[in-house]
Amino acid sequence: MAKVLIIDDDTELCELVGEYLEGEGFEIDAVHDGLSGIERCLEQEPELVILDVMLPGIGGFEVLSRIRAHSRVPVIMLTARGEEVDRIVGLEMGADDYLPKPFNPRELAARLRAILRRASTSQDPEGESDVLVAEDLEIDIGAREVRRDGVAVDLTGAEFAILETLVRAAGTVVERNELSRQALGRRASAFDRSLDVHLSNVRKKLGPLPEGGERIKTVRGVGYLYVKPGRT
Repeated sequence: MAKVLIIDDDTELCELVGEYLEGEGFEIDAVHDGLSGIERCLEQEPELVILDVMLPGIGGFEVLSRIRAHSRVPVIMLTARGEEVDRIVGLEMGADDYLPKPFNPRELAARLRAILRRASTSQDPEGESDVLVAEDLEIDIGAREVRRDGVAVDLTGAEFAILETLVRAAGTVVERNELSRQALGRRASAFDRSLDVHLSNVRKKLGPLPEGGERIKTVRGVGYLYVKPGRT
């Protein structure tokens, strides 16, 4: 069973969501304030965290920041419906995904499974080397680590999955829906900014190619392309 920590001050919601997720095979723990959430997360090291933005005392963004300082555990943030800025800020700070309240528990379970599938990928599906190399970039699939010029680049699980998908197809355009399906576990919708924000984060963290120019190009109306080594 995957251990899931819920950090939300709505005790009734925690009980309802916890019961549903336990029925879906997850092991659930819940706390109702930010400080307890940070402490429980770092002590028990769950596989996943569900974190509400609106918490008493220390808010969800601060909780995420403190968790990210010590842990790469995947985090799904719960945001108020219509508050797109909260979603974008959460993703930029290192959240792996978000769900607006109110939400369908079935959708939450699907998001959790998608994240677990990403994290369980440990080798090339073709059975080849589990290290991808593209010029100055090295991606260790098994360890889920990225190095640029030998220096570690800290990526979230979603960012890692996006980069891996694009580098495997270097020189070829990956359609937006296909990239979202492979990396986030769902089709991209017109109003979902998750993929855009994750891509922006990856670009910022990796910087330009050694010879200059973008690593990841946007092909308008189609998708995205990781520039093949030696080409600009």
